[in-house]
Amino acid sequence: MNRRTVLRTAGVAATIGLSGCADALQEHYKGTFQGLVPIEIHSEAESHYDVTLEAYEPGTDRQTYDESYTITANQSASPPHLEATEQHLRVTKFERQSEEQTTEEATITQNTSLVTVRITDDDLTLEINREDGESSGPTAEPGTDGSGTDGPETSDPDPNDSERNDGGPNETDSAAAIDG
Repeated sequence: MNRRTVLRTAGVAATIGLSGCADALQEHYKGTFQGLVPIEIHSEAESHYDVTLEAYEPGTDRQTYDESYTITANQSASPPHLEATEQHLRVTKFERQSEEQTTEEATITQNTSLVTVRITDDDLTLEINREDGESSGPTAEPGTDGSGTDGPETSDPDPNDSERNDGGPNETDSAAAIDG
């Protein structure tokens, strides 16, 4: 055997071996190469508050995210990103003086592009931005796109058809006049 044949055979064997490894790695990590969802916390309050962010898997309630911050007046924070997978996010604002707490919850999906938490002295607001493919309005819900009103309208022509085909003398005379 000459050197070229040996090198060619080694190159082909290496390529075939690596393609098998790439497939195995892709199968092993399937579903984990998902995007990340940035989180922004903005305080519009005049005092400071403690904020916790927790995320859970929907089926198992396994905690996937847990961060706590003390946000001072007019401060912004950028906690670590969430994974863009199906999970429930719970944000809780604690007031130190009265030990009062306010909680907001939302669902994070693969289409979530940004989570913004706004803190005021009176309230906690959670804004979820989604990619263009998904609408956050009520028109995106099944059954609210007008299909409920189409049902009676599609059955209305049937009574009209039966009135036209009732075999009355006007219809047979007009049909005979057209044929004749």
